[in-house]
Amino acid sequence: WFSSCKGGFDSPRDRQKMFYSVYMLISVDQKRIYSYVGYTNDLLKRLRLHNSSKGAKYTRGKKWTIIYKKKYKTKSLAMKEEYRLKKDVKLRSLIKNKYLKKLNA
Repeated sequence: WFSSCKGGFDSPRDRQKMFYSVYMLISVDQKRIYSYVGYTNDLLKRLRLHNSSKGAKYTRGKKWTIIYKKKYKTKSLAMKEEYRLKKDVKLRSLIKNKYLKKLNA
């Protein structure tokens, strides 16, 4: 579609501001606690996909809850943060323990 703006096709003025979220999910089993880190531009849609077994293979068959989320202006920044969070086991454990402590309080 041609834009009515001076910028023509796909002008930045026509684009909506898009944010990307980095998130951490938790699923508590009788025997184990699972966590998953990802990024998306539609967090609620992504959570529905995970909970309906249509998300990442690792998340299938489990009931997930969002325990951490943070917004970024660019996809690149979100992907860097996702990578950092996936690799930083101590930070993931800290976030998980904080959530579980709050849950049991």
